[in-house]
Amino acid sequence: MWQETKHGLYKQFIFRDFKEAWHFMVRVHEALERIDHYPRWQNEQNVVDIWLNSHEQKMKIADIDRELANTIDTLVNATTKEQTEAIVDKETTTITEVNLYADGGSRGNPGPSASGYVLLDMGGRIVLRAGQYLGVTTNNQAEYQALKLGMERALYDYHARELHVYMDSMLVINQMKNIFKIKNRELWPVHNVCVELARKFDKVTFDHVPRELNKIADEEVNKAMDAALADQKS
Repeated sequence: MWQETKHGLYKQFIFRDFKEAWHFMVRVHEALERIDHYPRWQNEQNVVDIWLNSHEQKMKIADIDRELANTIDTLVNATTKEQTEAIVDKETTTITEVNLYADGGSRGNPGPSASGYVLLDMGGRIVLRAGQYLGVTTNNQAEYQALKLGMERALYDYHARELHVYMDSMLVINQMKNIFKIKNRELWPVHNVCVELARKFDKVTFDHVPRELNKIADEEVNKAMDAALADQKS
């Protein structure tokens, strides 16, 4: 069973000999190459120790780490390259069209901040909900970061071709629709990244929604912020 530690999700794998352990590491490496997400691991003789965490989320355990843990568990018994490819392909989810709800918050503005985002399929099923603590920044920065993170997950993790974005930030939505000008130069870099991400989809729409329709994304904001602040106090 994978254990949550301060270094990430951890599990030890014990094999009959070094050769068997080595073949396991090769199979895992092939899976890692496909998703471009790499763990900390070590090997001694027939023992392999693996820690999974996300560098972009300040070494926290993210959804992609939990998904990778499940994939690694299934790779233990794979013996051929074909079996490895079948397992990894099965773990790769493709959703052609997806809805993204994103939100950001700052306690102090500027102050401790976090982003939250939720991906839903067109039937309304939640396929991903996540949040990320950002450190000290502004509310607008946190909202833009939420948009960026959600777009990246939709594009790279779920290979979506059509994306429908919903946010309660009138500023971000209207700036992405080129209705509002960007007067704050600090928003230019993240805005430009979001524009470039949008170009990689076949179709992207941006719509403003009332805060009450964006509650799940807001919940992820507060969960990420509360967890980070609690860690700082401990």
